[in-house]
Amino acid sequence: MSLTRLALRCAAPLPKLERFDRYLFVGPHPDDIEIGAGATAARLAAQGKAVCFLICTDGRYGDGHTMLRGDALIARRKEEAILSAAKLGVTDVRFLALSDGGFYEQEELRRGIARTMGDFQPQVVFAPDPCVKSECHADHLAVAEAVRRLACFAPSQSIMARLNAQPAPLQALAYYMTARPNQFVGTRGWITRQLDAIFSCHLTQFPPDGADAKAIRLYLQLRSIDFGIRSLQGRAEGFRVLGQTQMHCLPEAD
Repeated sequence: MSLTRLALRCAAPLPKLERFDRYLFVGPHPDDIEIGAGATAARLAAQGKAVCFLICTDGRYGDGHTMLRGDALIARRKEEAILSAAKLGVTDVRFLALSDGGFYEQEELRRGIARTMGDFQPQVVFAPDPCVKSECHADHLAVAEAVRRLACFAPSQSIMARLNAQPAPLQALAYYMTARPNQFVGTRGWITRQLDAIFSCHLTQFPPDGADAKAIRLYLQLRSIDFGIRSLQGRAEGFRVLGQTQMHCLPEAD
């Protein structure tokens, strides 16, 4: 570790995720939040924290495992998302209803997320990591980039006003689906609830006997063990966390 990085770690330690009260989880599609951070969301909700899910696209093109199409699939995926969130203890679920597949303007997405931030007033926002080199899905990349561009400015009344949004007291950004976690949340006891939320609710995406369901279930179980070993917590989810200090002009924070 370089002296600069060590000094940064001592002078500006990362914020501890579980010490806050209000958490916004932003997902590109119905089911992404549950896969990326479902056990953590369940744990926070059980602790009495205020937890909100924002789902940015309507999932209309997630039709590989169902005969539903168009408006019928949109309605079903919305229903699945609400039921799944409820299993995690989350009842505040919001939708931007943008078209799946990247058929929207980036500014429209950014303004929608900004308005939700201003309304919900989160201290922590969870979103996909925009710096994962293997990620190719347009919606994941767009949502991740929109959240990244908002995170530093969220507390600014003047800038958020330009987006027709209220400022938000954002103190930390936590990237899920990341290859470089720097903080872990213990999920022993919550992984079961995460798996139940995904595989008993998101049936249009994960039919019980489908290969995708089996593969994702195995992946999530192995991931929780891997992160649990790395954090000495038994089972865990990992996140790349940035505080407001680390978001600007500090490459060593990466």
